[in-house]
Formats: sequence, C-alpha cells, structure tokens
Amino acid sequence: MAFPDAFWAVGRYWAQPTTQIFTRLRVYGKDRIPSSGGVVLAINHFSWVDTVSFGAACPRTIYYVAKIEAYEIAPLAALIRAFGATPIRRGESDREAVRAMRRLVHDGNALGLFVEGTRQRAGVPGKAMPGAAMVALQEDVPVIAGAIHGSQTWKLGNFHPVSVAWGEPLRFDRLPRGGRGYREATIEIERRIRGLWEFLVEMHRLRRPHGVPPA
Repeated sequence: MAFPDAFWAVGRYWAQPTTQIFTRLRVYGKDRIPSSGGVVLAINHFSWVDTVSFGAACPRTIYYVAKIEAYEIAPLAALIRAFGATPIRRGESDREAVRAMRRLVHDGNALGLFVEGTRQRAGVPGKAMPGAAMVALQEDVPVIAGAIHGSQTWKLGNFHPVSVAWGEPLRFDRLPRGGRGYREATIEIERRIRGLWEFLVEMHRLRRPHGVPPA
C-alpha cells in the first residue's frame, strides 16, 4: 500500500466524520466512481474546504495536484505531500507535473484536478483548463466530472451545508491526442461540471433530498 493510501485510510476515521459534522456533507452519485483503475476526477473549486469535502465524498484515495506556492509553507507542504499531492506551476507549461499526473493514472490511481486552476470567487464554476482532458486522452482513462456547491458560502461559524455530485464516466477514446481533442474534451468536461453544479443548486432549493441521481 502506498503511503498516501495508508494515510488516507487512517485519515478517513477522523476526516470524514469531522467533514460531515462541519459541512453537513451530502453526496450524490458516489456509486459512479470506479472501484479500481486509473481515473481523472475533474472537479470545480470554490474554497479550501473543497479538498476535504471531495475527499470525504469519494470512496477512493484522491491524488490531488496542488499549486507549487503551497509547498513554500512547511507545515502545509508536509500535509499535502502525505495526502499524495503533486506540485504544479499554475499558469505555466509544466511537463514534469503532466508526466507525474500521467504516471499516477497509469499506475491505477484516482487523480483529482481542480480544472479551473484556482478558486472561483464569483461562486459559480469557471472555465476549465485542458489538464484533465490531456491526461485522460494520453493515458486512455475515463474522466469523472464532479461538482461541489455550498462551499462558496461556507465559513467557520456559519457551517452552511455543502454537497457534492459525481457524474457518469466520460470516455474520449474517439478524440485525437492533440490540441483539437483536448479542446473538445475540455468543453465537454466543463459542460458536465456546470450541469452537476446546477443539479446541486436545485437539490439545495429542495432541501437536499436523498437518493436523487445526478443529471
């Protein structure tokens, strides 16, 4: 067992209950996450609480990528390394990071990518970057789109409810491995994330009923 898997296995005993208590987390479509094999989890990003919320909402260890600036803070760097995060230079072409991401899914892991590249201050999903599509196409693995809602207004003290929805697996094996394929796949990933987020907005309006499959 890799160290991040062992760390997550132990962490789930406190991280999941703690996240559940403080975010009142509700998850839709968890059964859509494949139990094994390489997969790219393409997710949106509002708040620092998203990382633990998606982690608690996923039955598998998520190997995130993190902006390289986070590694300049020693305690935070130690924590995110323990969770298996890979550093990436935001806004730059980082070939080593891409190789590391490809290696993770090639080895059968679940790669977590905040596809917008940064938190969305407007409170709605933003434009997706091509990283998730690139890794999925180059390694021929599925993409699971995921959306979070509620974390954009969650703060310590108000504890607004947070929900996560997972989409059906997306395969892009008919697209070329190149610029055009990456663009088309990215457009579809962005569309799926937006649809899942709108589903969650509606679920919150309906007071988050149980057992409703995501759109």
